[in-house]
Amino acid sequence: MLVCFLLAVFAVALCNIIVIASAKQNVVSFEEAVELGDIDCIIVLGAGVKPDGTMSNLLYERTLCGAELYLKNASERLLLSGDHSRADYNEVGAMKEYMVSRGIDKSAVFTDHAGFDTYDTMYRAKEIFKAKRVIIVTQGFHLSRAVFIAKALGLDAYGVDCDTGRFGRNPMNDLREIAARPKYVLEAIFKPEPEYLGEAIPIWEDASATDG
Repeated sequence: MLVCFLLAVFAVALCNIIVIASAKQNVVSFEEAVELGDIDCIIVLGAGVKPDGTMSNLLYERTLCGAELYLKNASERLLLSGDHSRADYNEVGAMKEYMVSRGIDKSAVFTDHAGFDTYDTMYRAKEIFKAKRVIIVTQGFHLSRAVFIAKALGLDAYGVDCDTGRFGRNPMNDLREIAARPKYVLEAIFKPEPEYLGEAIPIWEDASATDG
């Protein structure tokens, strides 16, 4: 039992090292992201909404950073990806409402209503939205995994840490990441299809096709 336990610990540690090392060179500052050029879209990852439909603190930070990158011309398009599995739970709707309130044209704001997790988001960004070169916006604890998955699926991906420090740091997020990374290493190897795909909606077309 001790040997099995030690092997499991080693496997988890190795997967974490692989994910962090693979993504490290593609994690850039806000300023560096603005200067990248030729970015198909800025991907903003979902992170929960409150019972009243407003954004969680994590989601607010991500959406704010995505809007600022867009307004600094890091890309001409936004891809908001999150969970809209129920009529009364709509992450992407809350995100889009914020973007529009900032004066961003609806035609530039794409919404992925089936971005149920990080893997699905990146898979669909490539296969459904036909993105190739992207900026991913999320908090630092999640950034390595997001960039690692995107790269493993063939995206030229760069990550920006949106953490402002305004809401403090939750150590449980780091612990969950440590536990989650082995699963995503396996998905990066085997590349399973998400449960939902559908017809292509190229990111260079009108975003109204993604309204829902």
